[in-house]
Amino acid sequence: MVARLRAVVPAYSALLTLLILAPLLTPGHLLLRDAVSTPRSYLTDAALGLGDAAPRAVPQDAALAVLSTVLDGGPVVKAVLLLALWTAGIGAAALARRLLNAPLYAQLVAVTVAIWNPYVAERLLQGHWSLLTGYAALPWTVLAALRLRDCHGTGRARLAAWAALTLCLAAAGLTPTGALLAGVLALLTVGPRRIPGTAALWLGTAAPWLVAAALSGSAGEHSDPAGIAAFAARAEPGLGTLGALAGLGGIWNADAVPTTRTGPLAVLGTALLLLLVLLGLRRLLGAGLRDETVLRRTLAAVAATAIVLPALGATALGLAVGEQLVTAIPGAGLLRDTQKYVALAVPAYTLAAAAGAVVLARRAPAAVTALLIALLALPLADLAFGVGGALRPVHYPAGWARAAAVVEEAGHPGDVAVLPGGMFRRFAWSGPAPVLDPAPRLLPADVLQTGELPVRGGTVAGEGRRAVRVERALLAGAPPAEIATAGVGWILVEHRTPGPLGESARTLAQLGAPAYTDDDLTLYRVQGPVITDQPTANARRIAGATHLLWAALLIGAAATTAALHPARRRTPA
Repeated sequence: MVARLRAVVPAYSALLTLLILAPLLTPGHLLLRDAVSTPRSYLTDAALGLGDAAPRAVPQDAALAVLSTVLDGGPVVKAVLLLALWTAGIGAAALARRLLNAPLYAQLVAVTVAIWNPYVAERLLQGHWSLLTGYAALPWTVLAALRLRDCHGTGRARLAAWAALTLCLAAAGLTPTGALLAGVLALLTVGPRRIPGTAALWLGTAAPWLVAAALSGSAGEHSDPAGIAAFAARAEPGLGTLGALAGLGGIWNADAVPTTRTGPLAVLGTALLLLLVLLGLRRLLGAGLRDETVLRRTLAAVAATAIVLPALGATALGLAVGEQLVTAIPGAGLLRDTQKYVALAVPAYTLAAAAGAVVLARRAPAAVTALLIALLALPLADLAFGVGGALRPVHYPAGWARAAAVVEEAGHPGDVAVLPGGMFRRFAWSGPAPVLDPAPRLLPADVLQTGELPVRGGTVAGEGRRAVRVERALLAGAPPAEIATAGVGWILVEHRTPGPLGESARTLAQLGAPAYTDDDLTLYRVQGPVITDQPTANARRIAGATHLLWAALLIGAAATTAALHPARRRTPA
């Protein structure tokens, strides 16, 4: 009976996860806005974070490049996403059980809030699958911090606690934002004596993107101030900016929002969620064991900060301050998508919702829990089945693999320039939403990316200065020799997608017969690329070493956590 009860939370978390991600169980690859999964990707300089652009997908891209040498990258991404949502729910339940001694029915409410919410929906629609690994790590980070606070002296329990925290930080560190989310929460919850060790661990797990930014020079780059307003949190109908954020929504991209968040259901869903959270807030903040009380109150303060600061950041004053920050501080652009950090509010929300469920369900827990779950889920009903069908696998035309083989066989001298201009595509086979150009992941040579982002009717400049020069030269119809002096050895023309071509036909006409062509792609060879602006061999070695360090921390911590898990300990006869 006890074993069956223990299986309820994982089973319920799996049910919600499958309801959302069911379309991804079919063959194909995830390609939606920022999400780009491919059958095979390559360990290019850009994958190591050493390209012109800031290392925003580090160590994610390098990890996929290595894994896709033996596994298709599509199922790998799907598995990570499934695991992330599933463990997010289980972690929320475990946190409620540990900090509130919540009964099973309250844990199920916590699972619902953790998985079935606007933040998850909007980040899925934006294609931020890897960010959700950092999101999933947050409740586990708090639990690991609590285990550390409970440990005194040395021994097996202390080693297990440090291993668990390392695993959380490394898993969240799949992306820079995830690393920041888990790092902030860990440093705020481990207690003063453990901050130095935690900071050292965080630096180890964040080393791939921190070192890549320093080596590539992007750490010294100032982001475009226009990105502050473009990526500011967005007001939703009837809620305003603060209400949208308090309801765990408010992403900057109005096109990456479920239909239910564009009308009265958004107000209803937010009101129901906040009522339940407010109902449980008194118990969340109430007295108890010292460490647990401190942690609960810390999480509540973090939640309030994670909602109020992005709301302030969207005001005229907040936008002005943000623009000054990115102008004055290199690398501050990492913070411009402020709604991402609302994830820090979710641990407190799940705890407060569980506490609210206890208040409401004392007399008829089964019926009240079912009602609460329905009231939380139904206003966001289109999160089901891939957020209303938007999240579905695609199939790459065969020409992509053939073009990659041509570049591979030639030893891929020089980088690849792409046409049409811009970083986003709309292919007939990928659906109606814009998608990030898959060429940088599908080709074995570095693909020049300008980093320019079309946002809210404007354009936010990127860091790819060489890519911008090459793109402008191509659109102006420059001679191939001028393109070659920028280190370009290939030009890939992607057909049947909108975008500027300018006078590029003049350049292409001088290149002779294509190296490969079909209805979807045409690949041209540029003779005599002048390869000068490349990372040094030493930079590549250092970047590779930081990735190996991250992988070692992740795998080592996972193995140690599994070996020292309480369930594996033998009880003496």
